[in-house]
Order: sequence, then C-alpha cells, then structure tokens
Amino acid sequence: MVANTFSLFWTSGRERSDAAGGNPGSTATGGTGTVVNPHPESADAPYAGPQVRTATKDPSGTHTFPALTFVDNGGAIRCQEISGGDGMMTEADGNQTYMFSFGPLSGLGAIQNGQPGTEFPVVFNAPYTAGDGSGNYQNGQPNPLFNGTRATDPVAAGANAAISDPAGIMNTGVLNGNLPAPLIAFNEDDEFFLTLSNVGMIMRPDLFEQHTVHFHGYPNASSFYDGVPDATWAINIGGSVTYYYLAPDAGTYFWHCHVTPPEHLQMGMVGQLYVRPRQNRTVPGTDVYVTSQNQQKDLRTSCFPGLPNGGSGTTYPSTPAGPDILCSAPLPAADAHFTHQAGYKYLYNDGDGSTRYDIDVPMQIHGFDPNFHFVGMTFNPEGFADMRDKYFLLNGRSYPDTVGIPPGATVDGHALPASWTGGVSGASNPDPRTYAMSTTDTDSTDRPSQPMPSLIVLSASGGPAGTCGTATTCGQRAALRIADLDVTEYQTLSSVGIPMLMVGFNAKLLRDEAGNNLYIKTNSITLGGGESMDVILDSTGIAPGTYFLYTPQLDHLSNDAENFGGLMTEVVVVP
Repeated sequence: MVANTFSLFWTSGRERSDAAGGNPGSTATGGTGTVVNPHPESADAPYAGPQVRTATKDPSGTHTFPALTFVDNGGAIRCQEISGGDGMMTEADGNQTYMFSFGPLSGLGAIQNGQPGTEFPVVFNAPYTAGDGSGNYQNGQPNPLFNGTRATDPVAAGANAAISDPAGIMNTGVLNGNLPAPLIAFNEDDEFFLTLSNVGMIMRPDLFEQHTVHFHGYPNASSFYDGVPDATWAINIGGSVTYYYLAPDAGTYFWHCHVTPPEHLQMGMVGQLYVRPRQNRTVPGTDVYVTSQNQQKDLRTSCFPGLPNGGSGTTYPSTPAGPDILCSAPLPAADAHFTHQAGYKYLYNDGDGSTRYDIDVPMQIHGFDPNFHFVGMTFNPEGFADMRDKYFLLNGRSYPDTVGIPPGATVDGHALPASWTGGVSGASNPDPRTYAMSTTDTDSTDRPSQPMPSLIVLSASGGPAGTCGTATTCGQRAALRIADLDVTEYQTLSSVGIPMLMVGFNAKLLRDEAGNNLYIKTNSITLGGGESMDVILDSTGIAPGTYFLYTPQLDHLSNDAENFGGLMTEVVVVP
C-alpha cells in the first residue's frame, strides 16, 4: 500500500459505523433453502433470529445424498495471524523497554492505523504486500512472492493479507512485538480462526520459550483451544497452530499468553479482544426488542425458557429447553420501542438501545517494571518478589504519549480545535500518517511498536437525533472498552466533567433477571488485573473543551522518575 493511502484505514483506533454494523443488503443464504454461502467471506449478514436451513451435499444434483438440516444464526468467517516473540517499545520518558510480545502477521495496515487486524477471508487470503507498496517485509527484506503489480492499486494492495511463507513469517515477526498485542474484534456468531507462529526471542537466544493464546474470560471456548498448557498445546519455536472460536456472547475480553503468565504478562504478551453483539446486525427499521427476543430463541444465548412474546402473553413457538447459565443479556423489563437504524452500534444485545454508541475506544490498562524488563533482557534471573510497576500504560503508552496526535489532525471525523495544545509535533514519533509510535530496534529497523493512541474526540452536537432523551441536541457517545491487564496493581480511572455510565462488567450486561438495567453513573471506576468494564462517555450537554480521563492514584501519574505522566489521556469535546 502506498504511503498516501493510510487515511483509508485510520479511524483513531475506532471502527467506522459501516465496519461494525455490517452490510444490511448482504445475504448469507439463498431463498430456496439451499445454502449458497452460510459464512460469507466479505460481508456481515443481517440478523433476524435463528433460521432453519437445508443444504444438499451435491447441489448439482448428479448424486443423491441425504439433505442436511441445521439451524443458522448467521455470522461470517474471520481470520487473523500473529507471531509470538520479542520486541522493543518506547516509554513516555524516552526509555526503550524490552518485551516478550505478540506481533501482527496479518492486518498489518489496519493494526498500524489503530484498528483490529481481524479480516474476512477475501482479505486474509489475498497476496501479501508491504504497507508502503514496495513489496518488502517489515524489516525491509524483499518479499519473493511480490510481483510488483499491486503497488499501484492501494485499495486492493494486500497490506492486511496474511503472510504464509516461512521466510516472510520470520522476516516480519522477529522483533515486531506490539503493545498492546494485535487488536482482535469480531461479531457474535462469527467463526474466528487465529494462527499463532512462534518466531523465537532473538534477544534471548538462550530461551526456548513456548507460547499459547488464552482468551481470558471467554465463556464458551473449547478446552482444546483454551491455551492453558497443562490442558492444551504450547507452541515451540518454529511451530504454528490455528485456534478456532465460535462467538455467541458479546462483550469486552482480553487475551494473553498462558505460559508462565506472571512473567509473560508483565513482559507484554497481552492484548484486547471484543465481540460485537448481534444487535448491530438488526435489520434497519426494526425494534431492537425483537432482536433481543430472537436472542432468547437460540439455545446458546437463551436466558430463560418460556418468556412472553412481546406482551401477547404467548410463548415462543419453539421454547428453549433451558437457560444458558452464561447468558449475557436478559430481555429488558419492557419494550422501549427503540428502532435500529443503519450504522447504529451497541455494546450488548440490550433490547432497548441503552448501550448505543458512536465510537469504539479499546483501552487496555497495563503496567511495566523497567527493572524486571532489563533483567529479562540481560540473562539474569527475574525477581518476581520485587516486581513493582513504575510505568503505567493506556494502550501501551503513558501520558503525554497517550494523546499522541499531531496538532491539527482529524480524529474520529473531527478536526481538533486550534486551541488544543496536547499532542506532539514532528514527523517520526508518532507517525503523522498513522499516529503509531515507533521504536528503532537493535537491528536498526524502525517498527510501529505502540499503534494505538487514547485521545477521544467527541462532538457536542454530532449524535443521532432522538437518541438522547429530552435533550434538544444530541452529543456523541464513546464506548470505552476497558480491560486491566496489570500484574501487580489495581487501577482506577476518573472522569471529571463528563460522567461515566458503566453498562457492562466482565463481558456481562449490568441487568438483573427481571430485566431491570443496573447501570452505574459515576466519575470513577476501579479494576483489578483480569477484569474488564464497558463504559459510555456521552457529550450531550457537555461544554466544548478538553477534559481528562486519569487515575487519582498519584503515584501512577508518573513515568518512572518523571512526574506528570502515567495513566492519563484527554477527552476533547468539539462544538
């Protein structure tokens, strides 16, 4: 992909509405009952409840086979490829820190621009070309499969395709660690294929570290793919394995290596994962309560058997045999008559539109102990008992790098006001095209080590009309998908001037069994390691200006010995 096309991918770490909402006109099945493509390669199918499908083994009719009847909940196939190895990152005080880390082997263009690297097969299986259109791998080595013709077509160029040849995997994966690890995002009902390749730790050739992928808090993962080495496999250097996940539960999770977790998590092998709800794929013009009812018809997501059907007093024609004990979204107590429109996004299948938002903000909290990392690079035994964080990170950066946007830039579709004085100038760190922070590694290659800034820009009047109650002007809503991956600390975030609406905890909607919303309006949240929260910031009625999202734990507002940094970012409200 040529350099001047990065704007095609950049959305400030957030997803465009069309990316998350799907294509309302796409279809996964034909109208005759014969499956045309039950898992589309390039589009999301609308969701209208479980559908009974019939497929023949030989659609040509040449041979006679028994028909296969099955229940289809829609969904697509999505793919991603990652490396397990090591790398370097740059702290806000300039210190370079060594990491054990995951890096991207697919979706490189999207990840460098702060987006999820999860792709449809039509993109994933395309021939790979480097992001600059040269055909070289990340470290500058030439790609022998590059034929030189795709560089002139920036839209079709395979900057997000998977790297399949062993030389390319090593040339790209070695020292290419990211913090956070490559962002993963897909939809409920999607089948997700994740390939992990262990490229080794070139800075620690004495180590023969194995790696796995563990989806933390993911409720329906098969133990075969769970990533706990005692129960499943762990990948040796030079090995690859493909994990498979089916996603029936929306929410914010995270993923990490499960080999010696205290060490590998502290060293940086942690990443964010979120699952978008079926409600995003509701047919426009439909009451989302209907989608919530359809959710109860699926045995995988049903909360209670025999629920009333829209106030008529009857039960569903096909009553589930029993509730799913992992049910994440019970029906709301009453139909709020909230109508879905194309482009609307939700955190959960809420059935009342209460978790609708405009901008995705994945936000990973983490901390580093620089002494632990230094010892980890210098062949000395690590002192686990003495481990204590001194850098406190949001999406792999401390303040002011968390802002990391050049003045005058456009974020989430809004131009930053001239009065905004945050961010940085210059052309190298962050990259003015992608806003990714880069680190020059020991092989003299400059790699995008921390691609995700945390600056949030909201319009005070840019939200959809009719979605903000009695207010005359609707602001925008940012969904903060917060996961704490810290090994040693509890972390607190406060928002002064813009209230926080907490709607989900540990990938579960805050709602009781009677359907009453138990959302919490607060200015402060606290998470322990391994916990996640879904929080909405709403700019409705908020005066334009710069606000802070920060920790009140004063010793966490530092970059090691440097004050005025740490766990803090900015929220800019524009008119």
